[in-house]
Amino acid sequence: MFDRLQAVEDRYDHLNEMLSDPDVVSDMKKLRDYSKEQSDLQETVEAYRQYKSVRTQHDNAKEMLNESLDDDMKELVKMEMEETEEQIEELESHLKVLLVPKDPNDGKNVIMEIRGAAGGDEAALFAGSLYRMYSRYAEMNNWKVEVMDSSATELGGFKEIIFLVNGKGAYSKLKFENGAHRVQRVPETESGGRIHTSTATVACLPEAEEVEIDIHEKDIRTDTFASSGPGGQSVNTTMSAVRLTHLPTGITVSCQDEKSQIKNKEKAMKVLRARISDKITREAQAEYDEKRKSAVGTGDRSERIRTYNFPQNRVTDHRIGLTIQKLDQIIEGKLDEVIEALIMEEQAYRLESLDRND
Repeated sequence: MFDRLQAVEDRYDHLNEMLSDPDVVSDMKKLRDYSKEQSDLQETVEAYRQYKSVRTQHDNAKEMLNESLDDDMKELVKMEMEETEEQIEELESHLKVLLVPKDPNDGKNVIMEIRGAAGGDEAALFAGSLYRMYSRYAEMNNWKVEVMDSSATELGGFKEIIFLVNGKGAYSKLKFENGAHRVQRVPETESGGRIHTSTATVACLPEAEEVEIDIHEKDIRTDTFASSGPGGQSVNTTMSAVRLTHLPTGITVSCQDEKSQIKNKEKAMKVLRARISDKITREAQAEYDEKRKSAVGTGDRSERIRTYNFPQNRVTDHRIGLTIQKLDQIIEGKLDEVIEALIMEEQAYRLESLDRND
């Protein structure tokens, strides 16, 4: 562990030197990349330096015990040793956590796609409830939400809604929402008071930057069409809606929320880039996902991850066996208790993997 920590500190010092190099300062891409890498390493380096300082204090106190000291001084030195031993133990645990490999996408914005699945109109209404829940959660975290595309129903739900959540750490928290969400409740349209079960799927994709995914214009087919509203009602007689098809992968994205064809194409490209990046990542990390399944699930959208039981005011996350009797609060966006539990579970799994490799 300490060899890795020393390597991290050496890299941090080297980055400091490079960030003072005029050639790096004049290259915006290098400057941005090196600054981000340095920022990512800073907490670990500071904790490691604190650890080394406390370790030195402890060793010095230990040496003093071998000297001729009066009883009072010996007592003070022993007390100092006990304090530094506790600090060393705490810092070692903290450093171990900091060394856990982080998801490289954690700092990115996230594109979320919610679709009503089994349950018809009630599934679409549930998709709307999930969208409002995530919007409120984003608001609580000072993140911005931008709708990329949506297909609303006459009852106020969504057959599908795609939106960008823009803010620090958005993907690191919302990535756990990937999967099938199930709701059990009495629909407003149900006169007999029977509980219905419906599902909606949620996809969470890290926003891919243009420099990360190289998409050639020749590989994209662009189709334009008139936008339409709920029930097929025309909302725009101009051909402003855009459909992009990435020919090598067959991935298709439509966007019609803006009145401008140019803006719709820009939004569609963001979604397309994220979906292509997601496909590449999933294929490259299939082996890791299989190992991770035992911890917090694969995040596959066909996997049922959570149940929202309205009659019992209960939310159950099936991946970690967590049940909370606070559905009324969670559906209003207070997701921290669920998400923090999932983060801790993933962290514990990664920590265990790190210990096995030591």
